[in-house]
Amino acid sequence: MPLHASGAGDRNAVTGPNGGRPPVVVAGAGIGGLTAALCLARAGQTVVTLERAPVIEEVGAGLQIAPNAGRILQSLGLTDALDVASLRPEAINIRRVRGGELLARLPLAEAKDRWGAPFRLFHRADLQRLLLEAAQRHGSISVVAGARVGDFEEDGGAVYMRVHKADGAEDMEASALVGADGVRSSVRDFLARDPKDAPVYSGHTAWRAIVPAESAPAKLRLRETQLWLGEGAHVVHYPLRDASIVSAVVIIEDGRRREPPGEPAFAEGSALIRRAGFAGCASDLRDLIEAGASWRRWPLFGRPALRRWSQGVVTLLGDAAHPMLPFLAQGAAQAIEDAHALGGAFACGASPENAIKTYERARMERANKVQRASRRQGDYFHAGFPLAQVRDIAMRTLGGQGMLTRNAWLYR
Repeated sequence: MPLHASGAGDRNAVTGPNGGRPPVVVAGAGIGGLTAALCLARAGQTVVTLERAPVIEEVGAGLQIAPNAGRILQSLGLTDALDVASLRPEAINIRRVRGGELLARLPLAEAKDRWGAPFRLFHRADLQRLLLEAAQRHGSISVVAGARVGDFEEDGGAVYMRVHKADGAEDMEASALVGADGVRSSVRDFLARDPKDAPVYSGHTAWRAIVPAESAPAKLRLRETQLWLGEGAHVVHYPLRDASIVSAVVIIEDGRRREPPGEPAFAEGSALIRRAGFAGCASDLRDLIEAGASWRRWPLFGRPALRRWSQGVVTLLGDAAHPMLPFLAQGAAQAIEDAHALGGAFACGASPENAIKTYERARMERANKVQRASRRQGDYFHAGFPLAQVRDIAMRTLGGQGMLTRNAWLYR
């Protein structure tokens, strides 16, 4: 179902729901932007979230939320809603594409006791809906659909912007502007004003599909995450919505291309098997991929690392600040961590400019570390002979518990 943000044609929604001081404007109503709105409102700010899309549509993609982000969402009073909307995997199984050999099994039952929140699996639209509804219930937040930030300038500790909507443009004053508008962030473009900062193709393409559970092989319907490693490509899949569907993604390394290969937007499973070089893959994996009637292509883009995310009372968050490859499943989680740190900085009572400086200091080192680790993890996943043999031996030696301990720096 499409999700409509409220107040799209309401002048008061653009000037702030509570009147008084100018609001903090968040550009983007994705998971990071909506979490930022909730965290800022909890810190006592009036918030206007502007979403350029007229309708927030469902997309066929799953999302893994690790304990580091789950704790933050729980702290916003969303625990019950999270539990209803998500599925908790019992384990992560890591296998080889060729032959299906199990390399490691990571048990997740104790994650909540160990890190304060469980691992949760969502359909991305379900988590987005949950956050949107929480924002719409909050008296200090307005979500305005069909509205985008155009030109803006900072003056005297405030930011003045042109907001474009279907019925025309209007000027708006804000106490701060947060660009949570993704890897193709227009806020970042306006801040950087540098052609060298444009989005760059990563050399990887994700192919995504949602498969009805009854169409998947019986062994792959379990409430577990399955990770299959192959040379130059890997597969991740897991159940969603009370295990009635399976979300699957095949990520293929396309080499050092500057542009995505000219492929169709959709592919059948048999064609995808050939494209990924999975001719000798395990039979269960082959059956799952072929059960996906239509795999959707998502070229993965990045941007150069920034020396700073902010300028005065304007800052960036999530993929706008530090787009991440998905190999650690931390993209959404790091945006949620950003949102929490931003809200915490504003809660201290500092001026918006000082709060934004505090936020950037708190987050930049950690986010950049996770960004680098995600790239390295991709090399690890896609290794060929002989590095793949070394990797497999290391996984068997560490075991599931050892691998969770190795990644504890992410979840703590």
